[in-house]
Parts: sequence; structure tokens; C-alpha cells
Amino acid sequence: MSFLSYVIWDANPDMFVFPDWLPFIGERPVRWYGLLFALGFLISQQIMFYIYRKEGKPEKDVETLTVYMVIATIIGARLGHVFFYEPDKYISNPVDIIKIWEGGLASHGAAFGILFALWLYTRYDINWKMQVKKVKRPSQNWLQVVDRIVIVVALTGCLIRLGNFMNSEIYGLPTDSGYGVIFAKNIDDTFLTQSSPIEALEVVKDGERTIKNGKVPVILQLTFKDQPEILNEASLKKYLEGTFAGTISRNSYLHDHISIQDQKLQYNLRQNANGIFSASIQVYGTARHPTQIYEASTSLAIAILLFMLWYRMKINTPDGLLLGIFLVLLFGLRFVHELFKENQVAFEDGLTFNMGQLLSIPLILAGVFIFLRSLNLKRGNA
Repeated sequence: MSFLSYVIWDANPDMFVFPDWLPFIGERPVRWYGLLFALGFLISQQIMFYIYRKEGKPEKDVETLTVYMVIATIIGARLGHVFFYEPDKYISNPVDIIKIWEGGLASHGAAFGILFALWLYTRYDINWKMQVKKVKRPSQNWLQVVDRIVIVVALTGCLIRLGNFMNSEIYGLPTDSGYGVIFAKNIDDTFLTQSSPIEALEVVKDGERTIKNGKVPVILQLTFKDQPEILNEASLKKYLEGTFAGTISRNSYLHDHISIQDQKLQYNLRQNANGIFSASIQVYGTARHPTQIYEASTSLAIAILLFMLWYRMKINTPDGLLLGIFLVLLFGLRFVHELFKENQVAFEDGLTFNMGQLLSIPLILAGVFIFLRSLNLKRGNA
């Protein structure tokens, strides 16, 4: 087995934490996910400015369009998760719907939200006072606007999936081989608590052992706290063989990523010249498909393809052409990606196709229809 065949991923999802002396935001983290989410909208706005300049459309409309997109994406994605994945949970606790920071966004919901918001954009304008008035936007019918928007939606989707990777969430099924990613962040979160005797924990590859039962060998390197009055060889052996081993076996989430194969914890406990104990523990990790990277890569490729098609035709792009291609490719590939992805909620385990696949099917069919319609329009105008 190649030493580089699998990756141990334990990135901190927090980019930084605000100092505790700051009012309101003190000790609050800024997460990579939120940064990449916002970056997607900022880059998208600049691309839309470029598109509107090239097509001779008013650039000020892009600012209005951005507001519609931000609101539609967040509300649509949130409600999509609420109604598609966990309706019972949120019906019984409706206040939790607004707790977006706890997670729970669905790309299919975002798609429906964006399509509806763009329909509103082509007909109405909303100012900062929330006053609504009907407007006409020349050369900006619904299909024309959506055709341009899907370019940046695919790009933003790429950045959001990278954010999921930084969060170690929405990961894939086990590869049952020496290739894949071991998501180790939650190992740290489980054991590095205030009451734990462990000061530091690192997950490293083990080049001495081989794959066993589809699991890859890793070593947990522990450094214990400097507490000689309570941490001695006997107490640490009791902790490792009891609490530590039991946590790995009983914690279902933790057990999905690391496991003890031989029913008995294999470890080497040692003490340095300063009296501080450390331990090297032999366990096995579950290498998984990095489906976040799969989706980020294909979303970026789709964005590049759509931009190149638009750049070639610009204002002469047949209405619906880019939208049709986007729906077929993005959700067709999403259907395939779901084959390698863990189900998000328990009820999906009893389904032939999971919720992500079921929601992708009508969007794929709609994409085929819109694409064929655009080709007929092009022939009719030829």
C-alpha cells in the first residue's frame, strides 16, 4: 500500500475566532464555510457585471439581481432541507427553522428558490424600503436571466462544497480500500475536552501495518496533560483500556471513522524526561469517498463550460440553452455523486433512491426539455 494512498483530514472549520473583549461578536468564530459561501456571491457579482457590460445591459440591475440571489439561495436552501429531509423535526419545533448556523441547507431547495426569485426579478423591483413596484427589463426575460445566472450558480456551488469539505460534512461512503479520506476532525472534538486528561491528539499514518477488513492503519498520538498528582502509569492505562477504548466502540459517529479491530486496544505508553506521558495507539481508519471534492470539481467544470458557451454566443445565446445544459449536467452528476455519499437522514436508508436522487430526476427531465426547446428555437431563428 502506498504511503500516500489515503489522506487524513482534520482541518479546523474555524478560520479564526473574534477576541472575547469585542462586544456582541466576542468569542464567535468565522468559519471557512461562511467565508466561501460569501466569496461565491462576491465573485459571482463581478462575473455578472462583466456579462452585462458585454451584452450592453444596465449594470445597476446586477446589484438588484444580487439581492434576489442571496435571499433566494439562503431561504430556498433552508426550506428545502426543512421540507425534504426533516419535516417532522421542524414542524414540532418551528423556531429551529431560523437557526441556519446549526446547519441544514439543501441545494435542490436553493435551485427552486433561485428559479422563483428570478421570475420575480424580471417583473418586480424592491428597494431598500421594501417597496415593490412592477418593472420591465428589456432583453431580460426569465430564460435569458437564468441562462446567465447558472454560470455563477455552478461556481458558487463549487465553493460551497469546498466549505463542506472544510467542515468535514456530507462525506462519502467507505471506499473499503487504501484510497480515500479519513475525516478525523471529530476525533479531536470528542477527546480534547476540558475534563479529558489528553492535552493534544494527532492522527498519523501507519506505514508498518497493512489494510485490514477494508480499514487503513493509523496511529493516534496522544500527549497527556502535565498533572503528575493524578496522571501516572497505572491511571493512564486504566483510562486508555477503559474510557478511551469504550468511547471509540460506543460512539457511533466516532466508530464510523476509527475502530479497534482486535477487540483490545494496542498502545505504547511512555514518559519523557519532564515526567509528561504520551501514547501511540494503533487503530484503523475508515477511508471514505471525498464526495465534497467530487462535486466541487464537477461544478467548477460546468461553470467553465457554460461560461465558454456564453462567451462564444453572448447576446445571441438561445434562450434556455445554458439552463438546460446546467440542469442536465449538474443534477445528472448529482445523481451519480449520491451513489458514493452517506445518506443525510435515517429515512433514506429504506429508499431505493435517496432524497437527493429523487429530487434530481425532475430537474434532469426539465433540463432535457428546456435544452431541446432551445435548439428548436435556434433552428427557427436560423
